[in-house]
Amino acid sequence: MKTNRKSDLAKREERTAYKLLLPALIILLLIAIYPLGQVFYTSFTDRQFASGQETEFIGFDNYRRLLSVTVQQLEPLVDEETNQIVIDEETAKVIYERPIDVLPREPIRYREYRQFNLMGNRYVLGATDVDFIDAIKNTLVFTVTSVFLELVLGLGIALVVNSNFKGKGVTRTAMLIPWAVITVVSARMWEWMLAPNRTGMFNMLLDRFGLTEGSIAFLASSSFQLPAMIAVDVWKTTPFMALLLLAGLQTIPDELYEAAAIDGAGPVKQFFSITFPLLKPAMAVALIFRTLDALRVFDVFQVLLGQSEYSMATYNYFQLIGNRNMGLASAIGVIIFIIIFGFAIIYIKSLGVEMDETS
Repeated sequence: MKTNRKSDLAKREERTAYKLLLPALIILLLIAIYPLGQVFYTSFTDRQFASGQETEFIGFDNYRRLLSVTVQQLEPLVDEETNQIVIDEETAKVIYERPIDVLPREPIRYREYRQFNLMGNRYVLGATDVDFIDAIKNTLVFTVTSVFLELVLGLGIALVVNSNFKGKGVTRTAMLIPWAVITVVSARMWEWMLAPNRTGMFNMLLDRFGLTEGSIAFLASSSFQLPAMIAVDVWKTTPFMALLLLAGLQTIPDELYEAAAIDGAGPVKQFFSITFPLLKPAMAVALIFRTLDALRVFDVFQVLLGQSEYSMATYNYFQLIGNRNMGLASAIGVIIFIIIFGFAIIYIKSLGVEMDETS
């Protein structure tokens, strides 16, 4: 009899829980799931933003236009008279046929993205949308590098501010200042510091110490653009990573460290046997949050680089607002979503964290 009463009580509590969750689920359906479904559908159409044209279903054409790549071998040019391979007189290098002559033009035109040598042969990598392939590369390099640096630096900062020392409260507050600065404001500040021709702080310092002539164009040179974006992001968001890790550190009981110290474990052994394993759930949350944010990076690239180099988000903006191609922009959004979802799964699996542990 008691078992039946408990069963009835559990069922009533379950029904009550579902009723309480229903408003939140309806709101989630309206503001998240429905728009996401619309984006998925639009990505299979040729819809133009504010054009008034009739929308047609085109299947995977937008995805083919964005992601299609090909590799073609380039043959060396041969002199018709001597029947010998043509050599450049200035560089003494073999001259190959033009990529435009070997890359396919139908049904979709491919453009040259990169040339490379492999096993003594010359190849060209072609893409239907070179800018988007470059945007994917920029975003992935930016994400992996910046998140790794933020994790290492953030963990170091969290370990320091978690210890007992005089002025700990002031240090924790000061730590958050870069993160509190609005991203556009911090980007403009870095734009001034990275300015060329000794007008920027970094060029001025490099010139003063005799390292360079103070004329490095950090935001115009392809060699420095991506490292500059990473530096700006690491400076701004490392405090956020440190804050998340600090919250995880404070959940670890001090008794564990005291017991380990009695057993003769030093700081390094304590870190790898106590801190790191117990910090994995917090690290998983921090990595997922930061990776999600980094893969969607927009403001830093838009403010500092404009259209000279794209991230996936800025290229998405360019296609939607600049070209008014809503179908293509939606396909880019879906690709970003899939990449973010993939990174989240990889983090959870690699860190060995169950979903209920991170909640």
